Amino acid sequence: MTIGVIGGGAWGTALAQVMAQSAEVLLWARETEVVAAINTTHSNPDFLPGVALSPRIRATNDLQALADCSPWLVVAPAQHLRGVLAAADLRGRPPLVLCAKGIETGSLQLMAEVVADVTDAPVAVLSGPTFAGEVARGLPTAVTLACRDGTLGAALVQQLVRPGFRLYLSDDVTGAEIGGAVKNVLAIACGVVEGAGLGLNARAALIARGFAEMTRFGLARGARAETLAGLSGLGDLVLTCSSANSRNFTLGVGIGQGKTAADLLATTRTVAEGAATAPVLVAAARAAGVEMPICAAVAALLAGAPLHETVAGLLGRPLTSE
Repeated sequence: MTIGVIGGGAWGTALAQVMAQSAEVLLWARETEVVAAINTTHSNPDFLPGVALSPRIRATNDLQALADCSPWLVVAPAQHLRGVLAAADLRGRPPLVLCAKGIETGSLQLMAEVVADVTDAPVAVLSGPTFAGEVARGLPTAVTLACRDGTLGAALVQQLVRPGFRLYLSDDVTGAEIGGAVKNVLAIACGVVEGAGLGLNARAALIARGFAEMTRFGLARGARAETLAGLSGLGDLVLTCSSANSRNFTLGVGIGQGKTAADLLATTRTVAEGAATAPVLVAAARAAGVEMPICAAVAALLAGAPLHETVAGLLGRPLTSE
């Protein structure tokens, strides 16, 4: 059975490449130039330059062409997921493996909740510490595959596992999703620390206190603490908070250097999911009665708040215990 991939950015292309080790892959991309490059030169210079793609990967602009694929690895950005799935042919109810991370603006829904509004197709979540370039080059990677249906989850693990691409099965879909969404916001914060020259002590403290925020919010939404301490939570947090390969971290670096988020986002074709997630996460945390001061500070910075005043506000909060 051909595996379908929805999304021709760096992560979608990297997943297609690793799946093509032992399966045919059909990748849908919105951009005609991406489809043309994959089909004619076996490359994606716009989003994954320098990687020679497998000839087992074919690309299409026709979403309906994926109707006979199974499963679908869905890598559409969080704010576009609903629209993409609404336009797809889901009558065959292929398993949807959600690979993008975020919370939908307006509805405050996680991605699996958005899918449930659109279709009754079975859902799993793939999340963990993954830089697309490393996955595409076959470097060792471990991720979480979360699925409430244990039988389906076990089958998907067997279908998607590859040499160097190791999957750990979980039934905590909410925890896997929340870890992936919150870490994007915290990665922006760590980038700000880097860009502003605030030091490694500040970054380490931010990661630790940010993880506490992730855990509080996750537990309030029904996640399990051990999921948040695993690959899809703490593992992904450590990776994206410590490398310029992270789009969210890089966005934060620019903000820390005094640039505006609007200017930074306007000059890149890649998606820094944390920029859209931050204000939504703050609203969702408020609705759940959860304090997330670091994430709130990131949302404020993205909206144009002065950097030094925002940092001072965090450091000047009332003292508390761990």
